Amino acid sequence: MTDRARPPMQADALTTLTAWLDFYRATLIGKVEGLTGEQVREASVPPSSLTLLGLVRHLASVERNWFRQFLGGEDVPSLYPRQSGTGHDGGFELGSADLTEARAAWEAEVARARRVVEEAGPDGTGSLGGNAVSVVWILTHVIAEYARHVGHADLLRERIDGSTGV
Repeated sequence: MTDRARPPMQADALTTLTAWLDFYRATLIGKVEGLTGEQVREASVPPSSLTLLGLVRHLASVERNWFRQFLGGEDVPSLYPRQSGTGHDGGFELGSADLTEARAAWEAEVARARRVVEEAGPDGTGSLGGNAVSVVWILTHVIAEYARHVGHADLLRERIDGSTGV
């Protein structure tokens, strides 16, 4: 089981937000631990095609977009370009993807995101659609994204093997 440190109850905003984000990151990875490649590809319920593997890939894209592109100003290509007209990012389109590849990409994006946030500092800003956006706003947005998808992961994992909690 992935170690999940509880966020501090008394800390500055940047420390608190990054700790909550790390908590949700660890929760996501805890949801895929111990599963087979086939299990992480299992869709929830028709008509949804949502899978744990798709969530890991999608959240790697979220990390890249919000921290590297919008906060760090990097010109990086999409991690998983969209292949169909689904409206979702390409991370949900599994093709031949596997968890080893997805987790490695996710871990690399998380590591880079941590560096970008550290470099930005508590007063850092990025750009979103030509508007300044604060590091605090971006962290809050990404926490909300993780919280929503970790909820999906809870349900997917329970459907796969009955596991709850984590």
